[in-house]
Amino acid sequence: MTEQVTGGWLSRLRLGMSRSSKSINDGVAKIFTNNRLDTKTLDELEELLISADMGVATASQLVGSLERHRFHEEISPDQLREMLADTVAGILEPVAKPLVPDPDHKPHVILVVGVNGSGKTTTIGKFAKMYANDGLSVMLVAGDTFRAAAVEQLEIWGERAGCPVISEAPEADASGLVFDAMKKAQRKKTDVLLVDTAGRLQNKKDLMEELQKIIRVMEKVDASAPHSCLLVLDATTGQNAHSQVETFREMINVTGLAVTKFDGTARGGVLVALADKFAMPVHAVGVGEAIDDLRPFSPVVFADFLMGVER
Repeated sequence: MTEQVTGGWLSRLRLGMSRSSKSINDGVAKIFTNNRLDTKTLDELEELLISADMGVATASQLVGSLERHRFHEEISPDQLREMLADTVAGILEPVAKPLVPDPDHKPHVILVVGVNGSGKTTTIGKFAKMYANDGLSVMLVAGDTFRAAAVEQLEIWGERAGCPVISEAPEADASGLVFDAMKKAQRKKTDVLLVDTAGRLQNKKDLMEELQKIIRVMEKVDASAPHSCLLVLDATTGQNAHSQVETFREMINVTGLAVTKFDGTARGGVLVALADKFAMPVHAVGVGEAIDDLRPFSPVVFADFLMGVER
């Protein structure tokens, strides 16, 4: 990643997180009036963090850390935010892991799942561009055959990323399409195969059966596939993201997360809550519609931006 791209990405991340950080900063300024961590202040701080979608357990953990180290001590609002940011970074550190394709697999198959509207198809296009920029050959599979718009959208993203898209007519059998795409990718020794899927969560039973059928077909071509199962979550859904993780984990072996749309929400704390609750790898976060707006993230930078800390 070039310095220019990195700098632009960090600026967009800071801007995207500004609604979350403003909400937290305004709340801290309102409740933190006597520069001392007493019981009343800690209780109000916990409520503030819960309202930022960090969840009860994570908010309690953050406040508990402050209580253990600085209870009844004098502390400035800036010091408070820095301590919170340090604790948040500690929660995020174990899960912040880029999704690196295994060169021993040709292709490394990434099955991408998520509800309609989560940014799943867009995320696939952005991962494709990221891998292509790293010099890898990438192929995309339009496996959401129930939505004609999804196929068209993936073809647009494939063109932007410079990657071929394998597709079929609407309502074609997704598993058959995936079988053909995997065979083609093997022949071409493609590095990465990104597979889009349907996201009709309103019919959970049908979706589960379809995803499991796709996986069975993948295993016929490569017994170790899929090599990654990426769940895409929309940060603006807040705590609903937790139930989506639980639902998709019941269906398939989700191996990691990508969390999108941080530019449109004051609910940035949801990433912290997800990391704390599920301890699953978070491979990337998204802050906009541009093709470079999805990236692996630094826990320290994310935590500082979330808490409005500049250092």
